[in-house]
Amino acid sequence: MFEIDRVQLDKLFDLKLAWESLPFLLEGIPMTISLAIIGMIIGLILGFFISLARSSSNIVLRWPSRMYISFMRSTPIIVFLFLIYHGLPIIGIKLTAFIAASIVFGLNSAGYIAEIYRASLFSVDKGQWEAAKALNIPYWKAMRLIILPQAIRIAIPPLANVFLSLMLGTSLASIITVPELFQKAQIVAGREFDAMTMYIMVALLYWPIGIGISYLQDRLEKRYGNYIDVRAKESRAIN
Repeated sequence: MFEIDRVQLDKLFDLKLAWESLPFLLEGIPMTISLAIIGMIIGLILGFFISLARSSSNIVLRWPSRMYISFMRSTPIIVFLFLIYHGLPIIGIKLTAFIAASIVFGLNSAGYIAEIYRASLFSVDKGQWEAAKALNIPYWKAMRLIILPQAIRIAIPPLANVFLSLMLGTSLASIITVPELFQKAQIVAGREFDAMTMYIMVALLYWPIGIGISYLQDRLEKRYGNYIDVRAKESRAIN
């Protein structure tokens, strides 16, 4: 059993402290967004090639890519943060906290993005590939002009979820002293002995970021949806 003597709501959230600390907390948002964007870019590029290797009939490409995806999706990000930031200096490789965190988030997100790419590419009708071959369109040109535009439309929602998860996951970078949003809140919480107010503030500041990502997702879905509709009309007109 436990007892509650008196709930002190006045200590739950200090409005004055929140307002005074807001400028300092906002200084961490650009770092948070930068980490997420760089990590996502790395993940998008690396994940694309991993997905191609994962789908290859060549066992030398397929099995290493499968092991990479499995390993990255089954290992906590915090482990890699310590390995890259604290482990690499042992062998003479020293990275700044920001670069180390960017690499970790990029490598980790690539494992998830590769599977999203693979599922999206497989969802495109095989007749599209066959038509491209019949017209003697080179593989990469067919991929760029025919397959990818259709696959991207399918991949946008899950990719947006990965980006949102990545944005929220950047708070882990505070462990290796990256001055992002959560690390700024920890500094104030330790100085003012009011962790509750700071953590509530962090949650409130992350909220509009998530809303912005959702809005961007909707815009991208509409844009690629219109693109596919135009291409479909053109195809019907030619036929």
